[in-house]
Amino acid sequence: MTGPIVVGFDGSESSLRAVAWAGQEAALRGAPLRIVHAMARWTPDALLVPEPAGWEVEAEAAAREQLEQVASQARTDRPGVPVTTEVVPSGAAEGLLQAAEGAQLLVVGNRGHGGFAELLLGSVSRRVAARATCPVAVVRQPLGADLGVVVVGVTGLPGQEALLDFAFREAALRDVVLRAVHAWTHPGTVTPWVVEPVVHDVEAVGQDEALLLAQALAGWREKFPDVEVVQRVVHKQPAEALVDASEEADLVVVGASHRMARALPGLGGTAHAVLHHARAPVIVVRR
Repeated sequence: MTGPIVVGFDGSESSLRAVAWAGQEAALRGAPLRIVHAMARWTPDALLVPEPAGWEVEAEAAAREQLEQVASQARTDRPGVPVTTEVVPSGAAEGLLQAAEGAQLLVVGNRGHGGFAELLLGSVSRRVAARATCPVAVVRQPLGADLGVVVVGVTGLPGQEALLDFAFREAALRDVVLRAVHAWTHPGTVTPWVVEPVVHDVEAVGQDEALLLAQALAGWREKFPDVEVVQRVVHKQPAEALVDASEEADLVVVGASHRMARALPGLGGTAHAVLHHARAPVIVVRR
């Protein structure tokens, strides 16, 4: 792809980390970096308080000054990466979604300014991850040391082609191990109306699930022969397995599904949980 890496910046520490991470990703891909700031809207503390004269002009000037400082640092950190900035007048999520049209990747911090500090994931991050037309990276804080591992969650079901293509390419770009995690639970199941079988051969089912994972990866191993792949089959919920794997990873790549998307339509329960609790940056790839 030839599109840019787009990253959201709002002045928060989380967004500064996102810019630094996005610069690294742009360098890996040989792509330009576009740093985007959504203009703050006038939100009076008292009802019917009018917007002060000249407030919008001053706010935009302040935003552009901040952006230029961040862009200058990004150019210093990644001298080979073309860096541009953009101020968008709409709300944060809407502005980022528009700016990311045609992008290779949209990058955001896990928390911006505002909201409740105890929340692990901001509303803007959730919304863009669910709605963007390109993959979305949510950069958690703080960033750890390089571990040489990219984790991808594999269901073994049809429809994960885009996810696996992205994960293999990411591992190839970074020249790291790709750890494919496949989680399974008892085939009985998840609703109170269905009773799981009394006798359940965990070892036998585990072998079947391992075969399913191997089959899902076979063609991709041939397409990316230089990528070292480690398969991991675990008997637990998918979100829990990926969060656990994130503790030993530089990046987690997860698919978004419209099925079971109770937490946030267009994202899916597993992706939603991983975005909230993973210890590493997470990239969401929609079907």
